[in-house]
Amino acid sequence: MIFFKDIVLRKAKDNELDELYNLETQNIEWTKFNGPYFGYKKPSLEEYNNNTFKKLQLGKTHLVIEYNKVIIGVVSYYWECEDTRWLEAGIVIYNNNCWGKQLGKKVMIAWVSNLFESLNSIERIGLTTWSGNKRMMKCAESIGFQLEGRIRKVRYYNGVFYDSMKYGVLREEWAKYEYNVFL
Repeated sequence: MIFFKDIVLRKAKDNELDELYNLETQNIEWTKFNGPYFGYKKPSLEEYNNNTFKKLQLGKTHLVIEYNKVIIGVVSYYWECEDTRWLEAGIVIYNNNCWGKQLGKKVMIAWVSNLFESLNSIERIGLTTWSGNKRMMKCAESIGFQLEGRIRKVRYYNGVFYDSMKYGVLREEWAKYEYNVFL
């Protein structure tokens, strides 16, 4: 488990399948910000159980976000290219009542700290978003991520072209921050 202020990142418990499934699928406002140009297809409970929930139970690449003892979302990472140690991190806060409270900032501090601590082979953590997600861009920049690239007008959503925004932070840059995260 990872603790940072009022945030806990942890594995999913066996009895949380329905809660997590409902959190993702009942209020899909979050899909307007999390790559909406890809479209969202609601998984069946069985699909969710066999994919996302299994990853959350393993707790390696996916963890549950808990705020004040209530599950509000998930964090994850994936390899863009494991051979070159190119890692990308992500976050989804499903509960829109938790938006605008800087919880994403706390979550990302805890998650990035954990990734650098547990994956000694990486020197950089990336985060990709789109220019339509102003809160994610602000969050990334506020914790030390640098804008490394802007791929112009490659995300088409609701009749408008948006840019893909590539952020990254290096291990030595992250080490300069004194975040008191308990891993």
